[in-house]
Amino acid sequence: MSTTAVAGEHHRRSYVASLLHRDPATQAFVVLRLAFTVAPILFGIDKFANVLTGDWTRYLASQFNDIIPGSAADAMHMVGIVEIVAGLIVLVAPRIGGAIVAAWLAGIIVNLLLVGGYGDVALRDLGLLLGAVALSRLASARAAREA
Repeated sequence: MSTTAVAGEHHRRSYVASLLHRDPATQAFVVLRLAFTVAPILFGIDKFANVLTGDWTRYLASQFNDIIPGSAADAMHMVGIVEIVAGLIVLVAPRIGGAIVAAWLAGIIVNLLLVGGYGDVALRDLGLLLGAVALSRLASARAAREA
């Protein structure tokens, strides 16, 4: 790598670090990107490990369980895979990943309302959905600014 290329890379990193320290929109973007990368991956992994709850299947509406092939446990494993993939998409493409996570959370909200008794969790997930939309919008704004 040439000296000019190394100096350019160092300047770019300094600029990014400076922006992170002084720009609230960049700070919000980084926090949301981290949250919506890590949380879906951890929740997805837990669909297999059952550490956070002993029975994820209790959150699955019978209406969905009836149309998903296999058992409720199989369905929750599929959910886990989707969540892991969604988190990875947020990591590499936050604009698209944020929209995917928001849509996924909308589905979870509908599911929880169908199950009944989890309105508090559905309301929390609405807040998460709005955060995922904000991430997607911030990523769009960053892309436009960088273009």
